Amino acid sequence: MSISHELPREKLNRKGASALSDIELLQAVIGSGGRGNDFKQIAKNLNAAIQKIGAENLTIEDVKTIKGIGQAKATVVFAALEFWRRRFTKQSAPLIDSPEKAADQLDFIRNKKQEYFVMMTLDGARRLINTRTITIGTLMSSLVHPREVFSPAIEDRAASIIIAHNHPSGMLDISDQDKEVTKRIRLAGELLGIRLDDHIIVAGDGFVSAY
Repeated sequence: MSISHELPREKLNRKGASALSDIELLQAVIGSGGRGNDFKQIAKNLNAAIQKIGAENLTIEDVKTIKGIGQAKATVVFAALEFWRRRFTKQSAPLIDSPEKAADQLDFIRNKKQEYFVMMTLDGARRLINTRTITIGTLMSSLVHPREVFSPAIEDRAASIIIAHNHPSGMLDISDQDKEVTKRIRLAGELLGIRLDDHIIVAGDGFVSAY
């Protein structure tokens, strides 16, 4: 094969990745086409999907809908994309991999005169996506409905969540009501495939895990 007609992977090996266009890089990841589908066209379709949906929002289901990409190839493509997202696009987002780091994100509710029930959504690497206030007022399991918790979690495409609330009394005791809320959210998350990582209670300068 002449150099002018070399495949993207061969070109990458000979010249380095910087010599490839964006489309050629996608072609190198895809490798070959499916039945009746040219890998160059698949790469163009994949690039169009990334531009339309956004690399940060693309899911494996989006990849699977592209003609010529089956489950096996979609897994390879999406794994490469997710690795890139975790290593290079989300480093500015804090890593929440301990109760202490979760508590660090809750200073804004520590001294509130009312109870604030908030939720942190996390990606698969446990990096913070968003922090949302769900309810304000007395914490009751009847008021903290799973729908209000998991609707934004689904919108954020979260892999897991951390729920939290403050105790205006300054006491760090874990009440039966706190335990009931934890159980209710955990069970709902199991049904939806969104894991509850923790339930943090903050008061004054301290915190405790109710999970």
